[in-house]
Amino acid sequence: MSIDQKLLELGIDLPTPTAPVANYVAFVKTGRLVSISGQIPMLDGKLAFEGKVDDTVSVDDARAAARLCGLNIIAQAKAACDGDLNRVKRIVKLGAFVNCTDGFSGQPHVINAASDLMVDVFGEAGRHSRSAVGTNALPLNVPVEIDALIEID
Repeated sequence: MSIDQKLLELGIDLPTPTAPVANYVAFVKTGRLVSISGQIPMLDGKLAFEGKVDDTVSVDDARAAARLCGLNIIAQAKAACDGDLNRVKRIVKLGAFVNCTDGFSGQPHVINAASDLMVDVFGEAGRHSRSAVGTNALPLNVPVEIDALIEID
């Protein structure tokens, strides 16, 4: 089954990749690797979630934000692969940041929403290494930001 068919089966409609808002590029291809810049929970050009986890953002909303970041990663990967997600050979690593209160220790649970998405979409090739780091602030006051390293052919 193609990745596009898998997305359809899962009821996933990828968002339009968001253009960078500062002096960086959305992704860099080098050899067989694609490094995708940090993706935030943007949908239709607007922030879908804002705030600090365990304060103004619930864990469930933070998980939804992480999943949306994952969808934005896949959308950027599709752009990097000239529209052909079947070129993705492996999700190598996700680097995840959670804007949270002091003492919050649920970062892995929040980021599992993005990790689960990668496995749902790419199967075994979606299994990846990962970091899930808590921080006191993120750009635009988003609750989650995730970057990715992906192997393509």
